[in-house]
Amino acid sequence: MSRFTEFETYDVRFPTSVDLDGSDAMNADPDYSAAYLIVRTDAGDGLEGHGFAFTIGRGNDVQTAAIEALRDHVLGLDVEATLADLGGFWKSLVHDSQLRWLGPEKGVMHMAIGAVVNAVWDLAAKRAGVPLWKLLADLTPEQIVDLVDFRYLTDALTRDEALEILRRAEPGRAEREQLLRAKGYPAYTTTPGWLGYDDEKLVRLCHEAVAEGFGLIKLKVGANLDDDIRRMRLARAAVGPDIRIAIDANQRWDVAEAITWIEALKPYDVWWVEEPTSPDDILGHAAIAQAIAPARVATGEHVQNRVVFKQMLQAKSLSFLQIDSARVAGVNENIAILLLAAKFGIPVCPHAGGVGLCELVQHLSMFDLIAVSGSTDDRVIEYVDHLHEHFVDPVIIRDGHYLAPTRPGYSAEMNPATLAEHRYPGGKVWTELSTGWQKENIA
Repeated sequence: MSRFTEFETYDVRFPTSVDLDGSDAMNADPDYSAAYLIVRTDAGDGLEGHGFAFTIGRGNDVQTAAIEALRDHVLGLDVEATLADLGGFWKSLVHDSQLRWLGPEKGVMHMAIGAVVNAVWDLAAKRAGVPLWKLLADLTPEQIVDLVDFRYLTDALTRDEALEILRRAEPGRAEREQLLRAKGYPAYTTTPGWLGYDDEKLVRLCHEAVAEGFGLIKLKVGANLDDDIRRMRLARAAVGPDIRIAIDANQRWDVAEAITWIEALKPYDVWWVEEPTSPDDILGHAAIAQAIAPARVATGEHVQNRVVFKQMLQAKSLSFLQIDSARVAGVNENIAILLLAAKFGIPVCPHAGGVGLCELVQHLSMFDLIAVSGSTDDRVIEYVDHLHEHFVDPVIIRDGHYLAPTRPGYSAEMNPATLAEHRYPGGKVWTELSTGWQKENIA
């Protein structure tokens, strides 16, 4: 019998605000960051589990502390028993009554649980010798539903209904896996669209996106309507009529303002409008969706849990559901959300970018293709060309598609040099940046 013996956390940050990478109408100066975790065992196999919660700078220390609060929930556990019942492990963390009080099931503590759950899944896939998408896709329908907590969902999705969805997808699993391995999973890119980029950079990156095989690009909007009209006009001229353009307001608008703003951008053929208002405003999203049709609403990267997703689907608040690998409580809850989307017939187009989000969420979409929805119709994974070099198993994009990872694990593992150099505040990157800032301001 082996046990979990080490639980090591890092506050890792990247100074992306220097070049305004990731800038949008609500987040003007993000420093992409990871509250990072490594779990180790005494099994003697040398394998580790890596996971993280994504933030954008200030507060990453708070997120790291929340992960630390879960240390005693993991250390000493029987590794084999835990990996044999990852549904039970998820519940043991989420249902801790005192920690749950801090949510319940949302916010910093819920994201911390996601980091721990994802790290343990990373270890499980490594021990199985397969990438996470393959580990999940090879589970039986009964094993998959055992991972899901159906509490609060049964008015929309029961265990039996979930089993029916999964059993319906069983025929053709092998063929879909073969196609995935050969071609990959469709992607779209946000790289051209950051608000901090000038027009020349916008146009150049649009041309590059088309040349690289992307069929959809996304632009950030919401700071200034005249600027958005100009940028949309430039982007449409750059990519032509056959490339889809989505826009992302990052929660900037009230409901009426959103409708007015979107109407002004409709002449440029908006594919979807992402996060037009507060992520918690279920009825506001529904009102916007009804008013802007045939343009569509996409949202989900800040949706707090499976219950809010359930209500958004019930209220017809979205046409594209955007899961996030590090916002809810890890793999298990994302499986619940994928099943909900399948029940309501809504395509899942995950949020990614950030630091490591592309690496993680690709596994969930690939699992969805093989074992849940069985389709890539109108489904794409976001891609942003930032920070992948810091990962042991970085995403690979070819012809506008994510290639299926082959390395065992969840692709969450950062290079040791990255953990050392970007650790905040004492890592080399941050000490040098601080020294440079002091010299510039003293001069």
